Amino acid sequence: MKNLPQKTKAYALKNAIAYSGKAQQGAVISSLFNEGLKKEDVKKYIKKISEIIKEVNSMSLEEQKKEFEKLGNLVSERDVREGLPDLPGAKKGKVVMRFAPSPSGPFHVGHALTSCLSFLFVKKYGGKFYVRIEDTNPENIYEPAYKMIKEESDWLFEKKYELIVQSDRIEEGIYYEYAEKLINKKSAYICTCSGDEFREFVKKKKDCPCRKLGIKENLERWDKMLMMGPEGYDDGEAVLRFKSDMKHKNPAMRDFPLARINKTSHPRHGSILKVYPLMNMAVAVDDIEFGITHIVRAKEHRDNAERQKMIYKVLGKKFPWTAFLGRYKFKDLELSCSKTKVRIEKGEFTGWADPRLPFLASLKKKYKPQAFWKFAEIRGLSEADRVIDKKEFFKLLDTFNKIK
Repeated sequence: MKNLPQKTKAYALKNAIAYSGKAQQGAVISSLFNEGLKKEDVKKYIKKISEIIKEVNSMSLEEQKKEFEKLGNLVSERDVREGLPDLPGAKKGKVVMRFAPSPSGPFHVGHALTSCLSFLFVKKYGGKFYVRIEDTNPENIYEPAYKMIKEESDWLFEKKYELIVQSDRIEEGIYYEYAEKLINKKSAYICTCSGDEFREFVKKKKDCPCRKLGIKENLERWDKMLMMGPEGYDDGEAVLRFKSDMKHKNPAMRDFPLARINKTSHPRHGSILKVYPLMNMAVAVDDIEFGITHIVRAKEHRDNAERQKMIYKVLGKKFPWTAFLGRYKFKDLELSCSKTKVRIEKGEFTGWADPRLPFLASLKKKYKPQAFWKFAEIRGLSEADRVIDKKEFFKLLDTFNKIK
């Protein structure tokens, strides 16, 4: 990169003037990326960059302004974003956002980077932030994760959030109420076709015979789904489906399921629950009930967002503003909770807090929450996937960890 020292100083001065005389290293590096600095070269130049920032921060604000007059022409004319991007439609004090982990394991770095954006937007505008544990699949739960998610959320979000556990809300009956609302609006029905039969209907764009049933019969079938004992439906015998369009161009949108029977014992509730809302129903209901205004989610959830939008429309609700994030593809970091759990059980790691693991249980011993906040802030709302290796990631995180 040409003129690195001069451009570093120029951007450091610009940032310092914007922040009461103290340049932030992460923001300066982000600006240099826009000028052509390669991420793989950060290690090579970080010492020099740090020295220049230290020099700039030792100046008075007046000295910084005078010096910037000499070097301001080196700053790119294009607008280099500092801080969070604007949140469309955000109203002061009324932004409500959520992060929704599954209790299949504790938080890893990917969770941290995604969740921090929502937390920071609520911190910036004011409002409410929820951590919602989505545990309506009893077959995919790692019981210690409930406690770990709570502890890691307390640390990462400074206890400025409210915790929701979806399975607890099943007992309250809220999802069942919404199921009946959808049936009464002729927008949901109970399907007793086998999975193979329904897949054939989807493939051929044909209506399932259950689709033509009236409200009364669907409500009777719904009661039978909920019924405990031999009088009720058993596992796999009935599914609540959303009545969308069996000719929809996207097969995934064709009468997708909303709730199913699952008699697997739940780690939190035992065997008292029988009918579980599936992800799209549970998410839509909770987002409505808790007044979510904005959603930041991984871009692989585009189809889910479309399904949830259909549910909102039937219920006459305005769908939240939604942004989709690209993924960080780590070359040499294993983020799989299930694979890591196996290795822990084999004794390869001492536990989730083993310093060799990229999980918050370990990383919170070395880093401040603000390091993850800054990383997320600089990443912004980009949909582009980014490939990054372990060495590069932790070099950047180390840099952000030094920012006050």
